[in-house]
Amino acid sequence: MLRTVSAHLELDITGRTNMVFSLALAQGNVIETEQLTMSLDGRELMPNEISDRHGTRLHQLVSDAGHMTVDYTATSTGAPRPLEETELDQIVYLRPSRYCESDMLTPTARSEFAGLRGHDLLAAVASWVGSKLRYVPGSSQVTDGAANTLLARRGVCRDYAHLVIALLRALDIPARMAAVYAPGLSPMDFHAVCEAYVEGEWHVVDATALAPRQSLLRISTGRDAADIAFLTNHWADLYLRELRVTAVAETLPVDDVRELVQLG
Repeated sequence: MLRTVSAHLELDITGRTNMVFSLALAQGNVIETEQLTMSLDGRELMPNEISDRHGTRLHQLVSDAGHMTVDYTATSTGAPRPLEETELDQIVYLRPSRYCESDMLTPTARSEFAGLRGHDLLAAVASWVGSKLRYVPGSSQVTDGAANTLLARRGVCRDYAHLVIALLRALDIPARMAAVYAPGLSPMDFHAVCEAYVEGEWHVVDATALAPRQSLLRISTGRDAADIAFLTNHWADLYLRELRVTAVAETLPVDDVRELVQLG
């Protein structure tokens, strides 16, 4: 399946700042073409690429004040290579984290999903979260975690994923978050989904059902949104003036929610 993705960012930077971008397709994707360009007031910048243990490709640089433009494009074909698994994953992704307060939601999880295991549990949690929440752009704060999302009963993709992850961890299922390019997504943006470990494999759980899981391309992987942010900065303030994301596939698969799908 041929997929083409892009991201365009325009930023106003108030002073010298350390910046880390997570826009590039992760290692393991079959990348046919790729280009990343960054400029400050028309002058090209050269970031340093750093990879984490999951193959997330971070691009780090120190920039002075000014107007920055960032453009990323890539095409991908073929089936991606699955992530290399370690024993550490089975520990880290069972723990509560900043946005996935599984310890707070344990009573709810045990009450709602008693007796369910494996693939049946994944389907039940995805369906339950999808029915409890309304997808409302701009309805949540960047500091909201799974508990606040459940109380508010609305959110965007990261909020859906946080709640799914927290409920699964509360039921002793390792769960993590992935940022992806998502052909078919509407409204188009970076997308966030859950991956859950059952019966020896990681499977995508997306309670939003906004894009076919088979078309997703991994960008980054972590405990929650704090680990997969497309941009972080330190020292000075910056203002995101424009963000455009595109992701298209030559054909969009029909996603049967009853099927198990793995993200490379």
